[in-house]
Amino acid sequence: MINDSTINVIIVEDDLDAVNIYKHFTSQLEGFNVIATASSGTQTLQILDMIQPDLILLDVFLPDMHGIELLREIRKKHHEVDVIMITAANDTETVSAAIRGGAYGYLIKPIIIDKLIETLNKFKIVREKLHKNDVMNQEHVDQLFQSTQKVGHEQVKQKALYPKGIDKHTLKLVRDHIQVLETSISADELSRKVGLSYSTMRRYLEYLVSLDDMEVENGYGNVGRPERKYKPINQNSNR
Repeated sequence: MINDSTINVIIVEDDLDAVNIYKHFTSQLEGFNVIATASSGTQTLQILDMIQPDLILLDVFLPDMHGIELLREIRKKHHEVDVIMITAANDTETVSAAIRGGAYGYLIKPIIIDKLIETLNKFKIVREKLHKNDVMNQEHVDQLFQSTQKVGHEQVKQKALYPKGIDKHTLKLVRDHIQVLETSISADELSRKVGLSYSTMRRYLEYLVSLDDMEVENGYGNVGRPERKYKPINQNSNR
């Protein structure tokens, strides 16, 4: 269901496989809706003449136009559209041009999906803060600019920006169990302790890994098959 707070997204990428991946994981996040895709700069500008998204995921290497050039064209006519660059270009000149062009974020290929999700969640937090207040004091502004650079995981948790399939109550249940772990544990072992199915437990553990709350150790199970084991990263801290 789409509402006024929905973040409408356009994906600009000429690699169909990449488009499908970005679309899949972006659409899974609560509050995000992919409304169009484009494989060239020309298509993008034509789409923007008809509809205006809130966010564009933009590749640098397009068949008809450099992504930085397209970013500048977007800025000329569509000031309220935010852009996250997704590209294999890691040279200083391109990164600097993206910053000067007002890109919100810059993700270097090959994309780590957890990083894409984290960046989109950060974007949503900043957007909500901007829409929440008409006037801001210096402290609010400082926090806002800090958020665009680095949003702590606790902020993400407090905003409850969970992907589809992650329920906050179930997540709390899993957290309560992993906080008392003394050794690493497999998803199968923990699923039996908590009373959840293996697939559900694996999903929640991988989500916690994406938040850097847990780490994975690759080992072997009883029958010699590879097995992922999980443990809290700060299990020995005073956290």
